[in-house]
Amino acid sequence: MQTLQLDLGERSYPIHIGQGLLQQPELVTPHIRGKSAVVVSNTTVAPLYLHTTEAMLTGLKHSAAILPDGEEYKNLDTLNQIYTHLLENKADRKTTLIALGGGVVGDMTGYAAASYQRGVNFIQIPTTLLAMVDSSVGGKTGVNHPLGKNMIGAFHQPQCVLIDTDTLNTLADRELSAGIAEVVKYGLIRDPAFLTWLDENMDGLLARDPQTLTYAIYRSCEHKAEVVAADERESGQRALLNLGHTFGHAIEASMGYGQWLHGEAVATGMVMAAQMSQQMGWLGADEVAYVRHILQRARLPVDPPAQMSGEDFARYMSVDKKVLDGTLRLVLMKSLGESIVTADFDPDALKRVLQG
Repeated sequence: MQTLQLDLGERSYPIHIGQGLLQQPELVTPHIRGKSAVVVSNTTVAPLYLHTTEAMLTGLKHSAAILPDGEEYKNLDTLNQIYTHLLENKADRKTTLIALGGGVVGDMTGYAAASYQRGVNFIQIPTTLLAMVDSSVGGKTGVNHPLGKNMIGAFHQPQCVLIDTDTLNTLADRELSAGIAEVVKYGLIRDPAFLTWLDENMDGLLARDPQTLTYAIYRSCEHKAEVVAADERESGQRALLNLGHTFGHAIEASMGYGQWLHGEAVATGMVMAAQMSQQMGWLGADEVAYVRHILQRARLPVDPPAQMSGEDFARYMSVDKKVLDGTLRLVLMKSLGESIVTADFDPDALKRVLQG
């Protein structure tokens, strides 16, 4: 097991990474302050790991709220199911919520924890690669709206993050690739050496080699922890973690949540960000081709949906969370491994990228 600490003063917490961690209740129970817990999971993950998770809660009053599985259910109606379960089971301010699942479960459980009785504790137990390397760390919580992804939410940090890499053995290949997109992102925005390592070890990641996966997860979480510790509420450099997301969120919203996996949309979005960076004169054609290459090696899409027009992209991008005072900001690359958030770009250049 390897452990990282996300340093946020009184809100600091550990991130445990390793095999068989769901068999180690001593990693979880110290972070449950009261006498009760509620596990939130979904119909896919619960049959696999709910029993093992509940076994860690021996001696505590506990129950489980099981949600439907899919990005299309990341909405206020499903969120209300969590609130209803908490109220029916008389959860109080000392009840700890435990998110057992992927990013959708983690985001919704975190937002329920942030808002139930004005805030209760929660713990992240991510079971997808994407959730392990991104959404479970950093305290971003929320739900989608038909007009925009993650537009309703709150910053609410977990008490700990427990990453049992054994849960990746049951992850679908498509979901594994979607998670690799977020891993590649860290190399593109701040770690060119890691990007080279990923290119050299992509076959091992796709084959689920435990040591390769563990290193990729640890390095990704290390980057995420460093950025969040420096900018918890995304007033500055944390926005760099959204490379590809402005384009990707537009794809998800336009196509209908769940049609494209988040990581698939982000992969295509990162290629579009690379193309925009080329328009700015920062990346050359070879570097844009390399971004496409490494994502294609991860079996990810690199071209936007044919049915999406430039106007479709512009409409959804106009409600992106990086729009400030009516001005769109983009995360672009000055070079592979160095990124920037900027509103200083040529609108015509952006139109060229959006129109393909």
